[in-house]
Amino acid sequence: MAKRPETADGEKLIVKNRRATFDYAIEERYEAGISLLGGEVKSLRAGTADITDAWASVDRGQVLLKNLTIQPVPHAAFAHEPRRVRKLLLHAREIEEIRKETDHNGAQLIPMRLYFKQGRVKVELAIAHARKKGDKREVIKTREADREARAAVRRGRKDL
Repeated sequence: MAKRPETADGEKLIVKNRRATFDYAIEERYEAGISLLGGEVKSLRAGTADITDAWASVDRGQVLLKNLTIQPVPHAAFAHEPRRVRKLLLHAREIEEIRKETDHNGAQLIPMRLYFKQGRVKVELAIAHARKKGDKREVIKTREADREARAAVRRGRKDL
């Protein structure tokens, strides 16, 4: 099994929500801790998480992460429910900012990635607005144009 890359600040990526940047226009990001059971941490170290359908909401002054799938490892001492609701750990002022943004502006709270930072599991949340079909087409066009431009630059360097 390939070793996960570690960034300069000691973060080890567990899983990334690649679909989110295509489906949503990302505005602001927050880093939150996540309340987990011991068996869930062991499962995350094994890389058995799926974040694509996950979302978060503010309920009674708490941010809850819903629909995150963490498959239990077969040799864990205590089994856990794969899709249980998990509490996210944020400062009160951050929770209030998120609540205002989601209530008044119709934004959604999407988890972008799950990672280990100094031995603790963290989740990066993003306040996002859903893109319309035309906007998604624009994203595809700009991405393809950038890719073609980089390829043209590479071809030009090979001629030198």
